[in-house]
Amino acid sequence: MRLKIFGTIISAVIAATASTVTAGPLEDRIAAGKPIRLGFAAAMPWAGPGDDGEPLGFVNKITIDLMEKMGHTNIEPVVTDWAGLIPSLMAGRVDIITGGMYILGSRCENIDFSEPIGQFGNAFIVPEGNPLGLETYEGIKNAGAVLAAVAGYVNVAEALRVGIAEENIMQLPGTTEVLAAVKSGRAAAGAMTAVEAELIAKKNDGIEATDTNALPVWTFNWVGIGFHPEDDTFRAGFNAAMPGYMGSDKMLDAIVQWDYLPSNVPQPDATMQWACDNR
Repeated sequence: MRLKIFGTIISAVIAATASTVTAGPLEDRIAAGKPIRLGFAAAMPWAGPGDDGEPLGFVNKITIDLMEKMGHTNIEPVVTDWAGLIPSLMAGRVDIITGGMYILGSRCENIDFSEPIGQFGNAFIVPEGNPLGLETYEGIKNAGAVLAAVAGYVNVAEALRVGIAEENIMQLPGTTEVLAAVKSGRAAAGAMTAVEAELIAKKNDGIEATDTNALPVWTFNWVGIGFHPEDDTFRAGFNAAMPGYMGSDKMLDAIVQWDYLPSNVPQPDATMQWACDNR
């Protein structure tokens, strides 16, 4: 089945200035022949737009494959800043949000998540050789170093939790800006997901990624797909499409190009409700 993508990529600026409408249940949009608006930020390898606007990244691929399994192929990609994803969903500008969003209790208060589609840790990008030996948030705090992180990423809350001073946390729009801050020396380390850190380290000379396993267990998280609370029927159908696909050869073969590993497949006992209650 060939994916049918409608519309052009909508920039963060356009999305922010567009008039807010209250969308009905997603099923009503589908019945009316309207596309499913897939919202994501440019945060590879999780998600990002291709040159022709095609949704790329392993979270988008998993989402699109599951929706195809449900019989839905009319997809419209909508790109915005990471911090604008949940507001866009709640304002009715998008119908589903991907991008590698961790299932967190604070987010569960506002949106509904699918069952987990991956389990991941975090890491830092640092100058090659890691001259300050920064492997953990505690190490950054003790060194009095500046940490760069993406605004809205869980890393900000994690840094505050261990006592890093707010003035030592540089919040930036995306991982590109975090990388620039580390390269320029404005930040000693950049916090992000381990898959992002590894990808950036591979592509940039003079940068390395720290070991995700150096961080404590409480920093590991589960990723889900975000839905508006009014769309629980569609979300239930999405969850029902997961068995037989999650962890299958078809899934892993399709997303190995984005460094999703078999170890990232959620364990059978990993649930959305547990993550909402414990993360």
